[in-house]
This record gives sequence, C-alpha cells and structure tokens, in this order.
Amino acid sequence: MGRPSQATVTLPILPLPLNSVLLPGIVQRIPVSSSRPDVASLLAAVYTRAASSLKTPNARIDTIPIACVPIASPLIAKGRLLIKEDDSSSPPPTPIDPAKASSKNDLFPYGVAAKITGVEGRGTGEFTLLVEGVGRVKVEKIWVNAERGFLEGKVTGFLDDPTTGGPEMQELFNHLKMLSRELVAILRLTALLPRSAGGSATQGLSPLLARRLDLFITRQKQPGALADFMANIVEASYEEKLMVLSAVDVKVRMERVVELIDRQVSGLKGSIKITAISTTGTGSFPFLGDNKENEDEIRKEKFKRSVIVPIKGGFPGMGGMPFPGGNPFGFPGGQPKGMIGGGGQDGEDQEPNEIEELAKRLEAAKLTPEAAKVAERELKRLKKIHPAQAEYAVTRTYLETLAEIPWTVTTDDRLGPHTLPRARKQLDDDHYGLEKVKKRLLEYLAVLRLKQSVNEEVDKEIKKVEEELGAATAEGDNKEEEESAEPAAQEEKVKAHSAKVEIIRSKKMVDKSPILLLVGPPGVGKTSLARSVATALGRKFHRISLGGVRDEAEIRGHRRTYVAAMPGLIVQGLKKVGVANPVVLLDEIDKIAGSNHHGDPSAAMLEVLDPEQNHNFVDHYVNIPLDLSKVMFIATANSLDTIPAPLLDRMETIYIPGYTTLEKRHIAMQHLVPKQIRVNGLREEQVVFTEEVVGRIIESYTREAGVRNLEREIGSVLRGKAVEYADAKDAGHPEKYNPVLTVDDLERFLGIEKFEEEIAEKTSRPGIVTGLVAYSSGGNGSILFIEVADMPGSGRLQLTGKLGDVLKESVEVALTWVKANAYELGLTKTPGEDIMKNRSIHVHCPSGSIPKDGPSSGIAQAIAMVSLFSGRAVPPTMAMTGEISLRGRVTAVGGIKEKLIGALRAGVKTVLLPGQNRKDVRDLPEEVKRGLEIVHVEHIWEAMRVVWPEGEWPVEGRKEGRVESRL
Repeated sequence: MGRPSQATVTLPILPLPLNSVLLPGIVQRIPVSSSRPDVASLLAAVYTRAASSLKTPNARIDTIPIACVPIASPLIAKGRLLIKEDDSSSPPPTPIDPAKASSKNDLFPYGVAAKITGVEGRGTGEFTLLVEGVGRVKVEKIWVNAERGFLEGKVTGFLDDPTTGGPEMQELFNHLKMLSRELVAILRLTALLPRSAGGSATQGLSPLLARRLDLFITRQKQPGALADFMANIVEASYEEKLMVLSAVDVKVRMERVVELIDRQVSGLKGSIKITAISTTGTGSFPFLGDNKENEDEIRKEKFKRSVIVPIKGGFPGMGGMPFPGGNPFGFPGGQPKGMIGGGGQDGEDQEPNEIEELAKRLEAAKLTPEAAKVAERELKRLKKIHPAQAEYAVTRTYLETLAEIPWTVTTDDRLGPHTLPRARKQLDDDHYGLEKVKKRLLEYLAVLRLKQSVNEEVDKEIKKVEEELGAATAEGDNKEEEESAEPAAQEEKVKAHSAKVEIIRSKKMVDKSPILLLVGPPGVGKTSLARSVATALGRKFHRISLGGVRDEAEIRGHRRTYVAAMPGLIVQGLKKVGVANPVVLLDEIDKIAGSNHHGDPSAAMLEVLDPEQNHNFVDHYVNIPLDLSKVMFIATANSLDTIPAPLLDRMETIYIPGYTTLEKRHIAMQHLVPKQIRVNGLREEQVVFTEEVVGRIIESYTREAGVRNLEREIGSVLRGKAVEYADAKDAGHPEKYNPVLTVDDLERFLGIEKFEEEIAEKTSRPGIVTGLVAYSSGGNGSILFIEVADMPGSGRLQLTGKLGDVLKESVEVALTWVKANAYELGLTKTPGEDIMKNRSIHVHCPSGSIPKDGPSSGIAQAIAMVSLFSGRAVPPTMAMTGEISLRGRVTAVGGIKEKLIGALRAGVKTVLLPGQNRKDVRDLPEEVKRGLEIVHVEHIWEAMRVVWPEGEWPVEGRKEGRVESRL
C-alpha cells in the first residue's frame, strides 16, 4: 500500500514533454529549447535556492526537490480510461502543449518528486536536464510563480510500503519477477534474429546486458520499485503508463504492469518459433513441410537458419527500452541511442540509417581526394561488418573522426582597410608594452592583406579569361553548325585559353602562417597574447599544453591496431575548433619530454612546426596527409636551454622581457586594480588606489618579471578593504569607512615589507661607488653599493656578499688594471712600485643573502679602488655600469632599461654607461630620459674624467700627463 508522507509541501513543478512519463527510480533526459522558457526559469530558481540554502550553503542542485508532472491525457479522467484504443476510429484529442500548461486541469493529477542530477549542453543555446524520480506525489494545487514565470504547487507525497505484504502480494510479486525475466530472455533471443527488409526491427539485448538485467530482477526486494522499472521497459501507450503512475497502491500497480508485460510476451511468442536441433536427427521446419525427397535441401536450410527461425516476416517493434539512471548497473556499451525516456520508438532499422547518415557527414566534410578514397573504402567495409563485432565500432569511430576533421573548412580572415588599425587597437587594449611582438604580428597581418589583394586580382583575371573562353566556344559551335568548320582549330583555341588560365593561376600567392616562439619569464602575458592574436585575426583559438607530455603518440596519435586508439593532440585540436586555420597555442614547449622508452615527443614536433613539411602532416591514427600550413602556431617557453636545437631552428624566436616598474604601474592601474575591485565585490568609488600605493606594492612586496604576484597582493589589499566596508555597513555607520588607500595601510593588509629598496646615499666617502643591477627574476632593477676597504697586509684580496664566479673575476680584472696603471694614476712614486705590497683589500656588496653575479660592475669596481687608494670620494648621486677589459676598455652590458629605471627610483642623477649601449637608450621611457643625465664612456679614463673632472688624466692609448700623488 502507498501511505501519505508527513505533510503537504510546495515544490516547483516541471511539466514533462508530451507522451513522456517519469516514474520513481528512473532517470530521464528532458530536452529544453527556446520554446520552454519555464524550464530555464525553474532551473535558475533551483540554483538560487541551492546557493542560499540555510542548512548547507552552496549546496548541490540535486538537494533541491522539484515535482515532475506529465501532461493530462484527454482519454483519462479521475484515474481511469474513458476511451479504449480500439473503441473509436476517430483520432484522439490532442493534449495541451507543456509550455502552455498553467492550471491543474492541464496536468495529470499524479507526478513524481524528483531531483535534477545534471545539466548537459553543447553551447548551441539548447540543453538537456537529467532528472531522477524519487517518489510519487499527488498535485493538490497549482499556480504560476509571479516573479520567474514557472509553475509551483502544493503536492502530497506517497511512500511505498517496504514490506511485501501477505501471501497474495508475495505470489503476485513472484509472478511479476517471472514475467519480467521471461521478457528479458525473449529480447535476448531477438538479437540473434536476422533483420527482415519489410518488417520492423526488434531491439535486442547483448548477452552480458541480458544477464545483468536478469540478475537485477532476481535480486529486487521491493515490489513497487520492480513494477516501476518494468513499466518503463515494457511497450505501453502513454495512457497506460499514466495509469501505472496513478497506482499509489503497490498491488494495483503490479497488476497493471503484469498485464502489460504479459501482453508483450504473448505478442513476441506469436512471432517466433524455436526449434531444437539435435545432433542425430534432422528436426522439423513447419514452413518447409515433411518432404523426404528434399532432405538435402532441409539440411542446408537448417544450417543457414540455425536455431531460431522467423515465421511472419518481421516482429513488432519493442519501442524504447529505458534503463533507470541511464546506465546505472555499469552495463557495457550503455544504452542504444534514443533508449532513455518513457515513449516508444517507431521501430525502424537504426543501423542502415546510421551508416547513411555517416556517409552524408563524410560527403559534407569536403574531404581531400586521398581522404575521400579511404573513407569510401572503409564505409564499404562497415556495411559488411555485423554491429556486434568489435571491428564495427573501431571502423565507425574512425569514419566519424574523418568526418569531424576540418579538411577544407577555414575561417575567413577579417582583412580590409581597417584591419591593421583594428588589430593594433586590440593588441594595445589587451597588453601594455611588448612592442616587438606586436610589430611582428602586424607585419604578418600586412603581408596577409597584400597577398589577399594580389589573389583577388588574379581571380578577376581568371574569371575574365574563362568568360572569353566561353564566348569563343559558343561562337565556334555556331560556326560549326553553319559552315561545318573543322573542330581542330576550335580545340587548339580551347587549349590555348586553358594554358593561359593555368599561367595566371600560378601567380596566386599561398599563405604560410608563421611559427612564433615567445620566450620570457612567467606571468608576462605570453599565453594571453596568443589569444589576443586570434581575436585580432578573427580566427578560432585552441590551446595545447605540452608540459609533461612524454609519449610520442600524444602528438602523432596511436595506430588503429591498438585498443582505445585515438588521434594526437594536433588532430584533436582541429576537430574541436572545426576549422583548418586556427591559432594554436603550444604552451610550455620547453617542458616537453625528451627521448624515452615512449619515443621522442620533441622530435615528433619537428614535422608539425616545419613550414616545409607540415602541409603533409600524417597522424598515425588518421594515416592520411593533413595540411597544417594554414594553422598559425604560437609556442611559449620560459627558457631556451631545454628546447632541442633542431626544434628551436624551426621557430621564429621573440624574447619577451619582464615588465619594468613603470610598465607594471601602468598595467596595475589600467587592468589589475579594476579587475580585482570587481572580483572582490566592490565598486570603483568604494576603493581609491593611488599610483604611490601601487608603486610601493611593486617595489616592496613583489620582485618578479610578470604581474601575477602583483595581482595577488592587490587582491589581498582589496579583500581587507572589503572586510572594513562590510563591518562599517553592518554596524550601520558606512560613513566611517574610508575608501582612500594610503601607503601606511599596506603594512596592515600585507604585513611587513618583503623587499627593501636601496636609496642613494646623501654623503660620500672614498671607496664607495654606486653600481646598477638588474635582478635575475626580470623586470626590476636597482642600485647596488660596492664597498672597498684596505688594511695592512700582504696583498690579499677578500670578497664577500655572495658573489658569483663572474663577478669575482670582474673584481680581479679591476684590481689588475689599477695595479698596472698605478703610476699613471698618481698612486705610486715609481712605475715599478707595487701598490698592494704592504696592504690587503676587502670588497663587499651589501645584501649578503642575495646572490649576485655578472660582469656589469667592472667599471664600478675599478673606480671604487681608485677612490680608495687616492682618498677622493665619488659623488653619491652618480651610478655606473659596464664591463672592463685588462686594457681598460668599457664594454656593453644588458638590462639597461631595468637598471636605469631602478636608478631613477633610487634618486640617482647621473649614470655612466658603455658607449656600445647607446642603442638601448633609445627604448627607454621618456620619464627616464628626462630624469637622468646619461653619459657614455668608451674607456675607463673617460669615466674618471666624468667622475673627477678637475683631475688630469691620460688619454686612451697614450700616457700623457701625470696626476700629483694622492691627487
């Protein structure tokens, strides 16, 4: 018996599609389109209630119950049939459209309480709800939700009695089990029957599926649950299933389901005849008759037809055979297409239709001639293979892959008079700086635009020549009819025109997309830059992550002989975007594995990234040449050290340095701060960021090439301001909240400063020089103090400050030059005197915990030693960088942009740079050029004339003049 639940509850009501009935324990897919806005509104309400649940905030949507109610049938009133199916020849009344259901009369009085177990969609605006029935309900009252537009109502729930009842109920339950197992067995047998051309096809069951269904039926302990399960499998009309749904009493429900199963089993038994074949006798075939003269013919027919013989040229369609939960018992292969749901199927033969549909898809794919030849051969093989064989699924999957690959489908590039300005604006809006990359991409667009213009002119010429050829052919035909002229002359004219067309067609320009490699530290925007390129070109974008790829088959695909073979990442990407000319990002190509026992993935990339080879790329799975020359590959890497030389040679390398402090400040103010304000639930007027605050975060809390940590720190500050604003608002005093951020607030939100910035000294003393440094993490530069002290000793040189080998050698070179030129410098009285004879010196670079290396401090080391030995100080606002040789030549160094920005920030006024670095000064921001006096020097003597202009110093190469001792 069914017993009411404790109380009547209010639930959202989902009208089911026409001819669809959901029973408890069954999972059903409900397609949702634009014609059902009430379903979308209901789903939105379910998500809202799940997110705002008091018991468990942000709960899953399957915890929010709904009621699924079928549409009322005009043939049923008050739970009983008004008209039998055979009682009237007139067509039955049409039920109401589910989208228009608005009252209790439009819906069936009974439904099920259900939960939404999933939402499936393909991004086309249509989606499918997965709903699972939980228990029966009776609809008491219905109304339309005024705010959202979906139906709501009061329902009373019913629960099945968990016991099987008395002997009569147990006997009925056993009878239901017996009939259910018999139906499964007959369905299994129908799978072995040959299909007839004229009759309908019966959906059979595989042996494993049949065994598992039989086991499930045998182990079922709940009569009501088994009745609902079999009601969903058995062939029944819509009204009959509604009658099962309305059967709250378990006994009545079982009786109705037994009647339905018994009817179908009887129908199937009348359609087939099973004849036992023994090893000693010939058996009997009623349709052949008993004719002993035809024993040989009978044996042949027996061998052909085996055990099961169709009698009536076909079998009645079984309709859809739904299984609860889609495939809840782990049945292999899942369900046949269209098997979930309550309605029956039309019984048509599915496989030939599927092969025909596959042939149409292959024809629509516009395969290349070679691919079309292979597809035609495989399609013929597929028609000869029985669907139960494993080779059938392999061949079908292969053909579906061929149909999904975009062989000739391309995206039309948005090339026109406004192409370059639009692309330039797109790149500038998305990224600040990165001029080299933007310049290269705009060059590619300009070339593409010019090639397209040339091809358009060639097409016009070809069209003109073809029109001339057509006119000449028509004229020749007329002459031939009138004058019976010789056709040879006309044929020669056609050949001449055809040759002319081929010559003009050869002038067409073929586009070969560039293969770019963006190299730079993490967080500088390499990946997002590739996406901006696709947007600027108007092309599809696909990202392939190569980090950790260690199997060659992941690039080239698996051969079809292997189990679960599939195409490689390149072909899969083309299938996903659906065009042959996307922008493909090969992310982290420097982290792809090298040669191992799985092959060499980096070697497999050689063919992909070679412009001379990738027009004929062969994937092991597809095994047909595929043109990748239209694909624009953009690879990213953090380092070139791990990329094999042959692979590196195939790509055009563009180095993206780290952002400078000024660039980071601009990026933060224009992009990161507005983004983080939105992410943290604030409005722009509720937080005021100043450039001073952003600059302090950059200098004191981050030291990186990119802006990822900067964005995190800005987010931390804004979360702190969000807490302050929420507290003030909840306390009822929003006026106490101060939206303005100051530098003093940073320590409260971010803690103590992580990095300390060097500031130029106010006073000077001998032996101390200000050098310049660019941090290895990229993007940041600063000043570095070089301290030299002397003491009595035996000429020993001591170095501290965690100096690298190159830096130590630079100090030794500087000391050697000073010792060699001590007399010219006025540091010794005679040329043969050793300045280090009775002294030792100690060279130290502060911030001893930070590793330092590189040759760029050579000039500063030499000036510091001259300053110490001569006793004359270097101006504190002067800084210098450059490598020196033993001859005193000042040579070029790197990181000029970062170093000078750091020097300006530290308060330096004058900077000495090598003469060879003049080209780097051109790229400096105007703010730096205006704020610093930049002096270029070629030799250390020139540097000394700048540092101490009042002294008399030799000219490079000539030792003229002598400075007084000790200056």
